[in-house]
Amino acid sequence: MDLLRMTWRDVGFLHWPVDPSVVAPTLPDGLTPDIKNGQAWLGVVPFEMADIRPRGSPVGRSFGELNLRTYVTDGETPGVYFYNLDADDRLSVALARRLFELPYYRASMTVRRTDDGVRFRSRRTDDRAPPADFDATYGPADGAEPHVPATRSLEAFLVSRYRFYVADDSGTIYYADIDHDPWPLQAGTATVRENDLFAANGFDRPAGDPIVHYSPGIDVTAGRLWRL
Repeated sequence: MDLLRMTWRDVGFLHWPVDPSVVAPTLPDGLTPDIKNGQAWLGVVPFEMADIRPRGSPVGRSFGELNLRTYVTDGETPGVYFYNLDADDRLSVALARRLFELPYYRASMTVRRTDDGVRFRSRRTDDRAPPADFDATYGPADGAEPHVPATRSLEAFLVSRYRFYVADDSGTIYYADIDHDPWPLQAGTATVRENDLFAANGFDRPAGDPIVHYSPGIDVTAGRLWRL
């Protein structure tokens, strides 16, 4: 049964390949890095969470969200593992932490559409985690046509994820499934002025520039949390 409905708008996907040995020690027992092209992947994903509402609610909430994630498997089902999800909405942060055990933190954010793309700025205001600022402009590359990622492509590996995993303080793993149509994706560009998310989560900044993709958005539903 779907618990939540929402729209993810103006989504930027910034991904860096890293050695699996960088990611593996950060995961709870029972999850291992999901590997593509011999690499694990760290992703920074800014977007607007729009019209998020519980099932049956006539009123939704909209706010900016920013996460640092990697890709994992429990041995059978691939998914996303979040290191942090910063959001500019106090109530939604509280509910997500309570209902889904997700590492949500409060942040002050601005999301502004410009001729150069989406200017996304975030400053963490939550004292439960280290400070983290982010400032970037991202959008579709010139001439990039919207498309659905090809099956088994790197693009599909990075964005086509329909489960997330979380672990509580005892190490117990939980998961929830999400559902949406295939991503409308474009090759993207990004200018990153500031990004503290790696340092705030104990990572060295990966070498090189990220692989960037952009999506105008997608409608999403999320189900309940289950114990693995």
